[in-house]
Amino acid sequence: MHSVNLVCHDFFVLLSSIACIAGLLLLWERKQEKDETEETERILFRMSFSYWLVYCVAFAIQKIVLPDWETVMMTLKITAALSYFLTFSCIISLPLHKLAMRHVEE
Repeated sequence: MHSVNLVCHDFFVLLSSIACIAGLLLLWERKQEKDETEETERILFRMSFSYWLVYCVAFAIQKIVLPDWETVMMTLKITAALSYFLTFSCIISLPLHKLAMRHVEE
């Protein structure tokens, strides 16, 4: 049962990395004039997708690297944890930014 959960988690990490790439492509910079609020939201979305993609890559490399390389594994684990928390902070910042902009307009 434990191996089924690992394979399922690996599949979802692979699927989410593909979704991150698609999200970054959708947010690709187009030369359009936008207000500061929209630009900040786009940056927060880009940061969320980028950080999550870093997490997915670090997770995938952890599966490939030999367990004997302890320093590399520790660095990958730290990178994955930091990118996970940065993704979380960007996702939390999005509604807080919208709330702050709404408060400023009123």
